[in-house]
Amino acid sequence: MLTLNPHETALILIDLQHGILAPQRYPHHADDILARCQSLAARFRQHGATVVGVNVGWSADQQDYPPGVVDEPTPAPDAMEHWMTLADGVVQDGDLRITKRQWGAFTGTELDMQLRRRGIRHLVVVGIATNMGVESTLRHGWELGYDMLTIENACSSFSAEFHHMAFETIFPRLARVLPSDDVLHFI
Repeated sequence: MLTLNPHETALILIDLQHGILAPQRYPHHADDILARCQSLAARFRQHGATVVGVNVGWSADQQDYPPGVVDEPTPAPDAMEHWMTLADGVVQDGDLRITKRQWGAFTGTELDMQLRRRGIRHLVVVGIATNMGVESTLRHGWELGYDMLTIENACSSFSAEFHHMAFETIFPRLARVLPSDDVLHFI
């Protein structure tokens, strides 16, 4: 059985913000993901584990928007402030809040420093989108030497195929893959 010390464990909530929760997500509906993640966060807080709310965001003039020549650029969102706001109840007083400019929560942020200063070794990464923000964060966290975990029914994506591909082929090489109910018994 896996046992995690809550004082060495952080829950990383990826992009649970209005603009990303609004469209339909697959295979799990965005409202279900939000409810599961809020429940996980409450359980982690109850046991003294660190909770980190991560949102993607840019300045009003979008000068810090990711550059690059790609075939399918991410469209710049309208109503930027509302789009970037984390959903109600995602973060609470005492939680860490990280704003990222890229897909992953580590690149260009102080997340690694904040986790290491708190003695965090184990990360549970959940949220939207499975194959973008969650996967990028899992990959980078694994490269930094964290013990990574993720929860299948606490993540969702733009298509069920993207979600399943990540969980079946990529994530088992980076993390322990768990259903939501299992992690609650570890803390």
